[in-house]
Amino acid sequence: MTENSPRVIVALDFPEPRSALALADRLDPAACALKVGKELYVSGGHEPVRAMVARGFRVFLDLKFHDIPNTVAGACAAATRLGVWMMNVHAAGGAAMLTAARHAVDEAAEARASTAPLLIAVTVLTSLDDDDLKATGIADDTTRQVLRLARLTADCGLDGVVCSAQEAPALRSALGPRFKLVTPGIRPAGSAAGDQSRIVTPQMAIANGSDYLVIGRPITEAPDPVVALATINASLPPTT
Repeated sequence: MTENSPRVIVALDFPEPRSALALADRLDPAACALKVGKELYVSGGHEPVRAMVARGFRVFLDLKFHDIPNTVAGACAAATRLGVWMMNVHAAGGAAMLTAARHAVDEAAEARASTAPLLIAVTVLTSLDDDDLKATGIADDTTRQVLRLARLTADCGLDGVVCSAQEAPALRSALGPRFKLVTPGIRPAGSAAGDQSRIVTPQMAIANGSDYLVIGRPITEAPDPVVALATINASLPPTT
């Protein structure tokens, strides 16, 4: 992350491309990156992603690939060719899948003579808590499970993980300053929690060690999304 790179990733969780692109047209690529998730990608395909890249935005393709290694490798290579800035896979897919994804991204980037996009892994969804993990047969609490999967991610050469800012201090201590921490579940003070269980404010997330903050409804559903984004950016401490 450079001094001038935006730390806020606006989650464009819209049901169709027109609304997402209309909001993108109001935002400044210098002020935020954009996240395209499953709903928007399924409804609009790759064209909204290409349009956002063409507008100068860094695009986080949030499709959470989780399949056999060959299938995930092919999907990651295709995402690289789209020109995205960041993509993710599920760490629970295992070492072979993570390694295949890493190789596919690097090879696809080399073939198009471009910088490889950031490849990060999902550890434990921020909508889950300790009881949810126990219901799936995982005895450890969320922090231990996140740390286990993050170590696996780092060992396979990926760039970072998606995590709650509540786990960020432990991850930063264990995996060092270069390992990227991408944090959803961010809610400015006074915002509704929505469907997130492990949430923090933007300021707390940065203080805990997060590199990038994924923020959706507090911006996209604000009376003025541009003002909401500017207010969040202004509240963050300077980069060092």
